[in-house]
Amino acid sequence: MIVSGLPRSGTSLMMQMLDNGGIEVVTDGTRTADVDNPKGYYEFEKVKAIQRDASWLAEARGKAVKMVSQLLYHLPGDERFRIIFMERDFDEMLASQEKMLARLGRSAPPREQIEGPFTAHLKRLREWLDQQRNMQVLYVSYNELIKEPRRHAECVRAFLGGAADVEKMLRAVDPSLYRNRKR
Repeated sequence: MIVSGLPRSGTSLMMQMLDNGGIEVVTDGTRTADVDNPKGYYEFEKVKAIQRDASWLAEARGKAVKMVSQLLYHLPGDERFRIIFMERDFDEMLASQEKMLARLGRSAPPREQIEGPFTAHLKRLREWLDQQRNMQVLYVSYNELIKEPRRHAECVRAFLGGAADVEKMLRAVDPSLYRNRKR
């Protein structure tokens, strides 16, 4: 299973929920927790090279792995995937990205340069995902997840065939970490 979305869309939170809920996650711990993701990033470096090497997918079968949305196009067509796709209010996502980059001493490109390409990417990706017969997708709004965590955790459990403990998943949801709210 794949947890995907744009950067800062809530993918780490979903990975934490799955991990807490009893789903084995694939992570290498290379990118450690920090002020921007105090509970960790749950990343697996090999994912970034999927275009050249997808052999790691065999060891990830039946487990959750995080993958940025742009890489979904490189998933092999001869395997089946369940994808939990995280969505978030665009302004909040960009504000979160800007704050993270500022803390790293880097500047973010102007929003008008990012918004159009990201919007086009999401539109094209959603259309592409709708056509993939080997992929099932559950879209989860980060904003709604924070408001109604139980409802969304139950949807995720159902999507996974009942394989996750909802009560334990809910322990990962910490509203105090929702710091880049739209006013």
